[in-house]
Amino acid sequence: MKHSENQYRRREFLKRLGLAAPLILAAPGCAGMGRATRAKELSADVVVIGGGMGGCAAALAAARNGLTVIMTEETDWIGGQVTQQAVPPDENRWIETIGATASYQAFRTGIRDYYRKNYPLTDEARAKKFFNPGNSWVTAIGGEPRVALAVLNEMLAPFVAKGQVRILLWHKATAATTSGDRVAAVQVRDLGSGHDLILHAPYFLDATEQGDLLPLTKTEYAIGAEAKSETGEMHAKEQAEPDNLQGFTLCFAMDYLAGEDHTLAKPRDYDYWRAFTMSTSAQKNYHVLTFDERDSKKIGFDPGARKGFWTYRRIADRDQFKPGFYPGDITIVNWPQNDYSFGQICDVSEAEAQKHIERAKQMSLSLLYWLQTEVPRPDGGAGWKGLRLRPDVVGTQDGLAKYPYIREGRRIKAEFTVLEEHVTTAERMRLTGLKKEEVRALPFADTVGIGHYAMDLHITTRGDHSNFGGTLPFQIPLGALIPRRVENLLPAAKDLGVTHLTNGCYRLHPVEWNVGEAAGALAAYCTAQKKSPRQVRNRPELLADFQKLLSKDGVRLEWPKDLVMK
Repeated sequence: MKHSENQYRRREFLKRLGLAAPLILAAPGCAGMGRATRAKELSADVVVIGGGMGGCAAALAAARNGLTVIMTEETDWIGGQVTQQAVPPDENRWIETIGATASYQAFRTGIRDYYRKNYPLTDEARAKKFFNPGNSWVTAIGGEPRVALAVLNEMLAPFVAKGQVRILLWHKATAATTSGDRVAAVQVRDLGSGHDLILHAPYFLDATEQGDLLPLTKTEYAIGAEAKSETGEMHAKEQAEPDNLQGFTLCFAMDYLAGEDHTLAKPRDYDYWRAFTMSTSAQKNYHVLTFDERDSKKIGFDPGARKGFWTYRRIADRDQFKPGFYPGDITIVNWPQNDYSFGQICDVSEAEAQKHIERAKQMSLSLLYWLQTEVPRPDGGAGWKGLRLRPDVVGTQDGLAKYPYIREGRRIKAEFTVLEEHVTTAERMRLTGLKKEEVRALPFADTVGIGHYAMDLHITTRGDHSNFGGTLPFQIPLGALIPRRVENLLPAAKDLGVTHLTNGCYRLHPVEWNVGEAAGALAAYCTAQKKSPRQVRNRPELLADFQKLLSKDGVRLEWPKDLVMK
């Protein structure tokens, strides 16, 4: 009876997330660490906890270099930001040529090829070398989450087929055991059956969205905003604020069918969010984008004319497909108006996290209802009744993404931490005395990849005003992937050694992928050479050898010296 009750509660928990719990047959004799009944145990050369962008890249890199891999994922979709969170890729301006690893570019090519093979494109769209399914202006490859999911599964398929990679969907890390400065095992729970597995490996990679393995393994980590006395950063806080994190977003997909009425039932919290205004700590009475006429003009939202924020994160431009295939464009809503910054979901109780996730869902649904019923239209009317929520696009029952779009969580305390002064244009100019067209990001001798994105900091849980600061094309230092103490755990997503500030430019899709790919390759190299990650970084001959391996695998280690900044 107790097991049935636990299973029921887990299914209800998944329903609240908008997830449909899978039907999984219970395996006898499964239990968690420390229970009387011994849990089932599995082993691999490397265990990757988290199946997001970094996790997939890590699994591919490790498998490509000969390791066996177990990768876990909390939901039923791998892909993280680009699939379960429904966020089209945020990328740099050189992404089509030199701006990412070869495997990330293969992923992007795979998306375009998938459309060409399976979708009824117009001849003009099919002929475009850099086909952008949504013709969005935030990304050069805005497509449906299911397409990205299909491509990731296709990339992993050969390794899965021969048993080299095993993917455990609906599994969440719940405990770990350590021995000295090493992680010995991680326990994961099947969210469908409630059964536990104990996973063993010489190396564990944390590719979760919020650095979940760090507290479980007692790995030292940072969270929130650091004090200036700790980092020395020009724009760090005078006092540490561990509860000061960027907000998260419950994204959703919608299309527009003129002349039809798809208005939602009024969301429970609509009146609250409709009347909501706030100020930020950075600017008294600064108006945060909310639901009123000023904001409708700012975003220029017009699904009828198909312009403004309608095209911002559009993932299907119906004009690029055969007539009638799409009845209307499809766009993703990940806007300032549904950024939720009114409580954190990291380092808090499950009940507290669920409270804020539910409020964030209400905020997003309220935004849609406002757009359907009250937003001022250019013709003088109000509301676009033809806006239709698309649960099928995001794969949930409630129409919201499977998982919150997480911008910031825990970060390892690393051998080396990337600071504001290493990457931002203003700080590099101040420190070097060079002109804007001459200055470069600080070069790292232990580089394991590259990236570029503005230091994009959304409004925080302490009410800090959003900040979009300029950066220079930067490198990813190996030192940021090595914990100060723990020897066999590596960050493989957004949990590398960055600060609250530099997380803002190291958290985007291609950079997360590169971090995961470097971590997976490092685990493979260390296994083959019988050396530790710390030894690889601190011995010049090992570092140079590892960097050769990365280069051979298509990981770009530096930007061209003659790169032109505009």
